[in-house]
Formats: sequence, structure tokens, C-alpha cells
Amino acid sequence: MKQVLEFEKPIVSLKEKIAELKEFTKHSDIDLSEEVSTLERRLAHLEDEIYGNLKPWDRVQMARHQERPTTLDYIDEIFTEFIEFHGDRAFGDDEAIVAGVAYYKDNPVTVIGHQRGRDTKENIRRNFGMPHPEGYRKALRHMKQAEKFNRPIICFIDTKGAHPGKEAEERGQSEAIARNLVEMAGLKIPIICIVIGEGGSGGALALGVGDYIHMLENSTYSVISPEGAAALLWKDSALAKNAAESMRITSYDLHELEIIDKIIPEPKGGAHRNMKQQAENIDIILEQSIKKLREIPIDDLLEKRWEKYKQIGDYIES
Repeated sequence: MKQVLEFEKPIVSLKEKIAELKEFTKHSDIDLSEEVSTLERRLAHLEDEIYGNLKPWDRVQMARHQERPTTLDYIDEIFTEFIEFHGDRAFGDDEAIVAGVAYYKDNPVTVIGHQRGRDTKENIRRNFGMPHPEGYRKALRHMKQAEKFNRPIICFIDTKGAHPGKEAEERGQSEAIARNLVEMAGLKIPIICIVIGEGGSGGALALGVGDYIHMLENSTYSVISPEGAAALLWKDSALAKNAAESMRITSYDLHELEIIDKIIPEPKGGAHRNMKQQAENIDIILEQSIKKLREIPIDDLLEKRWEKYKQIGDYIES
């Protein structure tokens, strides 16, 4: 792996030790296979212990992993004949959002998602996955087209948030996000939203109004980043780990709060460890979701969507 997270260092250290012993055995007359087997059993136990007890901040780091699969990675694995379209027909194209049509199980669908870069050059081109208003308007254009041709919409959510720059505000960032929320609430087609990495603030919500909301096991979904929350609450962004503990932003927290519908399991160590397996896990849930939504009459679908969001939140009357 190019990036090793802090809590993974004991695992990496043990793997290096095993590799050293195997290499030594290969080039000497000393048989260390028994020692290697012992270490491999210890490694399996260590991985189960660490990956089975991840803290919220660990999952935040996992969601941000530079090798974590992106929207385009999943499109390549899950869909066929994807055609990407560009531009919002008003200002320009925003590469922080990809949108187009594809086939899923031989049926046409519209696929939209945030797209971040793999390296510095691509991240700059895609604005680190933080869309401008034209990105959200491009997404909405394809949502309306999907409604016209009765195609289900699949949204992949993976952004730290909408771009906060001056130029984005000048072009109507808040209006673009609000418009998407209003329009998605009333689209007369099935909408499935899947958080695959970070789901940050209104930048995520603008693609997050759907009939089903699913999250990958190690993804996060929140109104603000842990760093931002720490800076606001305690005037110190270094307390982000503490903020992550109290914000309840993990898939398990949000499933318990009934904000999301399903948690999509990840391979041990995260989605980046086995992208094909992760795509298969998404595929299973996606197929089930589309099948269920297709069976619901449109009027009932819209009513269920409205009830879904109306019931979110816990409160106490005094």
C-alpha cells in the first residue's frame, strides 16, 4: 500500500517481518516455515482485532484513503456501456462530478457521482472532488433527463463538501444545492444514493435525496467535517478525533439513527484492499434496491420518500 494509516502500522510491521523470514528461508538452508506459520496466525488474529474494532476516527481516515475506489472505478466494475456527458448548458463543465447513462443488468440507468483524483494533477483538475454550482446543475440536468426516459438514478457520494470559493458563491452555490434537494424530492423515478467515501455537508446532500440511502461500511456522512466541527466547537481543529467520536458520522451510527437504509460491508482492511469484491458487495445491494423500488407505484414511491425524510431525527417534547 502507498498509504499506511496509523492504526495499521502494527499489521504492516508484522507483514514485513513475515516477508523477511520467507526471504531468508528461500536463500538459506535454515527452515523457518514453522515460525512463519506462527506469525501468519498472529497476523490474522491482529487484523481481526484491529479491523473489527475501528474507532470513528479510524473510519474517517479509511474513508479518506488515497487509494479508496472512486465513482469511475465502480462504474467500470458494475455498469456496462457507460457514456459520460459534460456541461450544465449554462456555464461550463465541472469534473468534480461525473454523470451519464449506462446499462445495469441490461437495463438503462443514469449514474451520477462525485469524482476525486488519484494524484495531485488529477485532484487539481477535479478540484479534489468538491463541485462548483455547474457540477450540481449538470447532475440535475441528467436527473431530469432520467425522469423523462424513466431511468432509475444511482448517485455515488464522495466529497468533503461543495467548493467554498468566491467564484462558486458568485455562480450561486447555495441555490444550486437547494435546487437539487427540491427537485430530487419530487422526481418520479427510483433514486438510490450510496456513500462510498466521505459524505460532507451540502456538497453531499445535493446528490443525497433518494428512496434508499446506503453507505459503505467505512464511509462517513455528516453536516461538517470533524476538523470543521472541532474548530467551531473548541476553536482547535486538532481535536478532530474527539469531534468524530461525538458526531456519530459512521455508517453504524447513521444506521442506528435510521438515517441510512443499509450498510454495505467492506473487505477486511477497507474497500481499497479488494476493489472487485467491494464492487460485488455494492452490486448485490443495488440489484435488490432497484427491484424493490420498481415494484412500487410512482405516487406511493413519492409518498414514501417524503415520509422517509420527514421522520429523520430524534427529539423530546417538553
